[in-house]
Amino acid sequence: MNAHLVSDQELINRYLSGDHLSLEELVDRHKNRVYAYILMVVKDRHLADDIFQETFIKVINTLRSGTYKEEGKFIQWVMRIAHNLVIDYFRKLNRIPIVDHQTVDNEDVFENLRLVDDSVEEKMILEQVYEDVRKLINFLPPEQKEVLLMRHYSDMSFKDIAELTDVSINTALGRMRYALINLRKMIKEKDISLTS
Repeated sequence: MNAHLVSDQELINRYLSGDHLSLEELVDRHKNRVYAYILMVVKDRHLADDIFQETFIKVINTLRSGTYKEEGKFIQWVMRIAHNLVIDYFRKLNRIPIVDHQTVDNEDVFENLRLVDDSVEEKMILEQVYEDVRKLINFLPPEQKEVLLMRHYSDMSFKDIAELTDVSINTALGRMRYALINLRKMIKEKDISLTS
């Protein structure tokens, strides 16, 4: 049977019955998404590795103790653990993370950012625009910034964001809407050109 056809819950059940390969499959299935989120926020590979490891240690300990009750919502549960560990880390440092992305893979982050001409000059200009917009994101209120980053940089659904941040989907959507409104205002004030 193809492992990807097996549900997360079935893999959990198999692991608890003694099949340790099922745990490996479960971790492999979700590791990229979890690690990408942690790295995006902490911006340090060694720290991200540590928090990622700590996340899955908590997952394993919870599964082994028999207290896991999130049937059908495994990835949201894991993302919540990772999110809480990241928050705990920054609380210990007594500072709020400032996210500064080195690269933006998705051009749909702001749909009106489009490269019309492939010249070197145009690419340099567009990179500067992306950099300016990334800097402006840091000026958003924390809850708006968080939703925007989860949505556009971690490719999370609003349902997942709502569950992870413990708010309703409407609240998550509202925060995203206000984040975009505020970004547009700041872009206008800073006179950053988003169109060629």
